[in-house]
Amino acid sequence: MKKIIIINGPNLNLLGKREPGIYGAQSFEDFYKDLKHTYKGFELSYFQSNIEGELIDKLQAVGFSYDGIILNAAAYTHTSVGIGDAIKAIETPVIEVHISNTFAREEFRHQSYISPNAKGVILGFGLQSYELALQSFL
Repeated sequence: MKKIIIINGPNLNLLGKREPGIYGAQSFEDFYKDLKHTYKGFELSYFQSNIEGELIDKLQAVGFSYDGIILNAAAYTHTSVGIGDAIKAIETPVIEVHISNTFAREEFRHQSYISPNAKGVILGFGLQSYELALQSFL
């Protein structure tokens, strides 16, 4: 059974409440329950933090023992050299995920410090972006 973790960055704990026009009305916790039910062939785990260092610590903690990481670093995608370096330092493949199409948003969201070190990038499909990332590990 493949061991996959979803790691979410800042403000994604507010999904379902925060800007539903961009991020939808479903909480991530409810979506995650459905995902675990649908993909029973994976050992799924989930971590969320608003703190950059905690995201780096989690990447380092799982980056040599898991089969895959699905990472939505949210705003840190566009600012964190540290998270980009952490991904470069680990062995586990990382799929960068975004709920919205970041290229259809503000100019600063077009830059990613994660993409150059990720196995792939999926964006703009709402919460389904996570499911597409998970399917890439099949």
